[in-house]
Amino acid sequence: MWALKGTVVLSVTPTEPIITNDRFTSASYEEGGNFISEMIIHDVQLSDSGQVKCSLQNSDRDGSAFLSVQVMGVLLIPGGSLVVLAEEPCNVTCRALGWTPLPDISWEIGAPVSHSSYDSAPEPDDLQSAVSVLALTPLGSGSVTCVADMKGLPLQESVTVNLTVVQPPLGSVDKPGTSLPTWAIALLAVSLSLLSILIIVLIIIFCCCCASRREKEESSYQSQIRKSASVKTNTETFQTKSGKENYGYSSDEPRTTTSLPPKRSESSVPEQRGSRPPHQGLDHCQPGPASRPQVSFNVASPKKVRNATLV
Repeated sequence: MWALKGTVVLSVTPTEPIITNDRFTSASYEEGGNFISEMIIHDVQLSDSGQVKCSLQNSDRDGSAFLSVQVMGVLLIPGGSLVVLAEEPCNVTCRALGWTPLPDISWEIGAPVSHSSYDSAPEPDDLQSAVSVLALTPLGSGSVTCVADMKGLPLQESVTVNLTVVQPPLGSVDKPGTSLPTWAIALLAVSLSLLSILIIVLIIIFCCCCASRREKEESSYQSQIRKSASVKTNTETFQTKSGKENYGYSSDEPRTTTSLPPKRSESSVPEQRGSRPPHQGLDHCQPGPASRPQVSFNVASPKKVRNATLV
């Protein structure tokens, strides 16, 4: 008798089997003098997983094993063949639907690429499905194959799509949402670097010009000050040197020097024939042409003294 999960589903007699369920049939034969009985399960279902037991009627001898049912589901790449831009990153998605247990998914790339990586994970809303995403940067056209391997069984499923690589159109750079090609990015980076250097140089030149202009203005201002001082000094020197000394000037301040005694100077005038007396007063004296000058000083008074010179 054959029992599945504790329920007898098939009985085998020496003449013919007793079938209780059309999904379960038997095959019996002898091999090497041994009698062999097999139970065949048709239309296997996931619910058939469980303990299977074979026993002899009217005997305590039996044998058992655990039946694990694996379901090979559907493997597909949505969208079929792909058309991508050269040297542009792209993703290829592979889905395994209705697999129990979930398979091991891998990729076979038949196209030249500069970078490739993939990641597989179960679907969050379906425990019997998984998804794998291949990220690559193609350099040329080729094929991409998604392979799903059953766990514990030498069975696998695969799906292949063509990958066609085309050059980006000329106007794609101006469209919003499109990325620039590598050469354009490199050229833009070099241009920005040169522009930054030029701006820095211009700022330095402008600062140097401002500093030089400020120094020139300060130098011109100092030169004007020195010139004005020199002109003033020359003017004072010229005025000092162009005047004449006034020997008859006397200051209003009282003199502290020792007063000189008054000195009178008389010149002898030859006697003239006539009746002129020999001596006359100063008020009536008229000196001759040969008389010397007489100077009178009055040092007792602090007032201004007028000097008179008689010739």
